[in-house]
Amino acid sequence: MFIFIGGVHPKTKTLDSTPRICPLCGQLGLKLKRIDHYFNLFFIPLFPLKKGSPFYQCDYCSTLVDENQQPITTTYSEDKTCCPYCGRPASPDFSYCPYCGRPL
Repeated sequence: MFIFIGGVHPKTKTLDSTPRICPLCGQLGLKLKRIDHYFNLFFIPLFPLKKGSPFYQCDYCSTLVDENQQPITTTYSEDKTCCPYCGRPASPDFSYCPYCGRPL
């Protein structure tokens, strides 16, 4: 009997490790990244299937910013709210954001 474990998984790749100043938190931690999708065999990435578009992400507050230094906004379903600081989804019954720790 042979078991095949494979699939497509995302992998975040840092394109430029030179940090920039984050427009939200003011820390020097904004780095250029891209999410690529790889074909994996037994959890080992073998070859890339799709390259994503580049974006900036802050290492401190996880803010996502496009290449023009504009915040990336996403829409979520009505039962989820977004953190006003990092833009990530949070349940409406949360008092603090589970990602950046700031009050909602």
